[in-house]
Amino acid sequence: MTNIKVIIPAFNEADSIANVINELPKTVSEIIVVNNNSNDKTVENAQNAGATVLTENSKGYGHACLKGMDYIAKQKEKPDIVVFIDGDYSDYPEELTKLVTPIIKNECDFVIGARVKRLREDGSMTPQQVFGNWLATFLMKIFFRATFTDLGPFRAIRYDKLLALDMEDKTYGWTVEMQLKVLKKKITYTEIPVRYKRRIGISKVSGTVKGSIFAGIKILSWIFKYSFK
Repeated sequence: MTNIKVIIPAFNEADSIANVINELPKTVSEIIVVNNNSNDKTVENAQNAGATVLTENSKGYGHACLKGMDYIAKQKEKPDIVVFIDGDYSDYPEELTKLVTPIIKNECDFVIGARVKRLREDGSMTPQQVFGNWLATFLMKIFFRATFTDLGPFRAIRYDKLLALDMEDKTYGWTVEMQLKVLKKKITYTEIPVRYKRRIGISKVSGTVKGSIFAGIKILSWIFKYSFK
């Protein structure tokens, strides 16, 4: 059997976190929710749903993901695959099976759940998200001949390849850093179209002007850093 662990960064996702946990396939060996300074019932609801809950007090999506990775690194039995998914219930957790299948079949090492327009619920992505994804993936195509079409947070990667990426971004640049390093290290990848719906609650990034601006700056800085490295 393939050992699959899921990392879910979560900041004030009390209304959605249990839905995400409960709808992940039972084939997952452990669900790790990283509480990133929540002041609601995220921790309680995640624990009641059966997840392992860690706390990372330093705010930032990357901080939370790195906390989850550090926890896994200290375990005796390591996973074959690590899956990242948001805690806002915008993805369909049951589609994890689709993401990990190409890795299990040894067709590739990294899979992005691509939020294609035909499968997106109206209003599930803001105009700035759509444009930001287009710009980032367009630049990766120009500089690296990449075939990515999305920076979707729902993603799966073989554990040894994840370690090889030596991830470091602490905030908004986590997803694009991962994709750029996959390209640089010539790790095999693919995209799987996934459904996407309106999230529960307000996005901490795209839901605010400040968040959108900082995310855009961080994403572009990673792209240009690697383009001229």
